[in-house]
Amino acid sequence: MNFISIVGSLLCISSGSAFAPVGIPNTNGRSMTSLNAAASEEFYIDQDRRNLMNLILVGSAGLTIAGLGLPYVFFFYPPGAGGGGGGVTAKDALGADIFEKAYIESKQAGDHSLAQGLKGDATYIIVKDDKSIETYGLNAVCTHLGCVVPWSAPNNKFMCPCHGSQYAADGHVVRGPAPLPLALAHCSTSEDGKITFSTWSETDFRTEKKPWW
Repeated sequence: MNFISIVGSLLCISSGSAFAPVGIPNTNGRSMTSLNAAASEEFYIDQDRRNLMNLILVGSAGLTIAGLGLPYVFFFYPPGAGGGGGGVTAKDALGADIFEKAYIESKQAGDHSLAQGLKGDATYIIVKDDKSIETYGLNAVCTHLGCVVPWSAPNNKFMCPCHGSQYAADGHVVRGPAPLPLALAHCSTSEDGKITFSTWSETDFRTEKKPWW
């Protein structure tokens, strides 16, 4: 009886083992690792390529800014052709050089006409009674608030239309509110016949003082 019981027990154990689920290898971790590796390769950007793209972007932006900004710089600091004594050649309204002979032939005695002078400022060239060019030019910028002062031939003086300042023919103040005379510039003729302006650094003959400009 005991023998039969033992045999039965062994048979039950064997039967239970036969129907036990077979262990399945865990491949989830390996699959996730493979996917992560593939994703890393897909989204990986070479550092050298990234640096190159950054340089191209910065360079393009720099060229655009320079292209827009340089015209403004040249406008406020116009290039001037060199003249005698380190001056600049006077230019007319179209930007052409002014030649003394042709200029005098086209003007009347006592004429005060504007030209482009030092730093691009509007500057008067004065024709004297003997039809020669005055040795100084007058900056046309009013010393009050910076308006361009026109020459009034009937009144023989400069009269600012903005606030009423007036200047004599040589540029000294005859009526305020302008506090200072018009700035002077040397006016001469270069070897090639062009009218030139150069900086006036000596005493102002109208005030007997140092130049304020």
